[in-house]
Amino acid sequence: MLYDAYEMQRSMLAGASALANFGAGLLQNPANPFAYFGGGAIMGSALEVFAHASAPRGKPAFGLTKTVIDGREVAVHEEIVLRKPFGQLKRFRREGVEDSPKLLIVAPMSGHYATLLRGTVERMLPACEVYITDWRDAKLVPLSEGRFDFDDYVDYIIDFLSEIGPNAHMLAVCQPSVPCYVAACVMSADKHPCTPRTLTLMGGPVDTREAPTAVNLLATERPHAWFEQNAIATVPMTYPGAGRRVYPGFLQLAGFMSMNLGNHMISHWEMFKHLVQGDDESAEATKRFYDEYRSVCDMTAEFYLQTVELVFQRHALPKGEMLHHGKRVDPGAITDIGILAIEGERDDISGLGQTRAALTLATNLSEDKKRYYMAEKVGHYGIFNGSKWRNRIAPVVEEWIKANG
Repeated sequence: MLYDAYEMQRSMLAGASALANFGAGLLQNPANPFAYFGGGAIMGSALEVFAHASAPRGKPAFGLTKTVIDGREVAVHEEIVLRKPFGQLKRFRREGVEDSPKLLIVAPMSGHYATLLRGTVERMLPACEVYITDWRDAKLVPLSEGRFDFDDYVDYIIDFLSEIGPNAHMLAVCQPSVPCYVAACVMSADKHPCTPRTLTLMGGPVDTREAPTAVNLLATERPHAWFEQNAIATVPMTYPGAGRRVYPGFLQLAGFMSMNLGNHMISHWEMFKHLVQGDDESAEATKRFYDEYRSVCDMTAEFYLQTVELVFQRHALPKGEMLHHGKRVDPGAITDIGILAIEGERDDISGLGQTRAALTLATNLSEDKKRYYMAEKVGHYGIFNGSKWRNRIAPVVEEWIKANG
């Protein structure tokens, strides 16, 4: 009933958003004399903020059509090079550019679409031939396609790397740090020809016993059954994935919003003031952020519950208890992958030390193949997006890829 109740609320808010948007346009129209007195600008701005906050959202587009390489503008084309039921491998082909390092960016399967990493992709395009995991919304995957769990996630990563070919590099942002690390262990142990040259882990929960955050404490303070009973819902009949058990994206979004509710309220208050003052550019910047932030998708119940158990409750990887299709995962198998661990000083999702643990686990990897970078005064989102990512963190990643290319 949870999902049905949400769908009813979403439908009602969609209508309210449309009405509010119409009212805002009317009150802000320069041809309307009432827009110039009686609080018309204030009321119109308030309606616009409400309309934007309550509008329904689907999957955003990357919209990356060009990049600049050596001072020359180059056209960029999106291509899907491998399709699978729960995700596809997308390539950003730069017209006329060859022989660049191949980089697989593994996007989080944590409630948001891969477009959350638009800024990450855009920044790496000048230096690399970029691929990204474009995960599918679980509510759109029919039950006939079967299940998708933690082992399947690892298998998808290996399949994507195999499609890209030898000597590729891999970058994992937040949640996929653990499955990407597992994939690297499995491929190294199997001497897979497409084992990545480097693995960059950014703000990932490799060992959540280190500097536990509110997210980590939530997972450890409640039993596994609590998550199954309170966080899992059934997709309603209106979607192709009807009957599939999922962790809904709207619950994930609600959790993220509640963690920093004060900041989100201040952001919307600032957007309202910008609209009243006629500062449309500043207001649009806030709108663009929340257009992406509020675009959410579902993940399968089995993957979500296994992640909670393996990563946050049992700490299976750092304890040496992680299994892949029943076979123990051995970090000691990694001997020639350059591992770069990046953490944000102010990260409130993955605390300091959680990602760095990946370097300690790789006991047979030489020190010159390990590097740690702590981004000062950077929060979780700032690790992979924004000016600090572009100017301070991305150059470290590029240097690491070049050094291990």
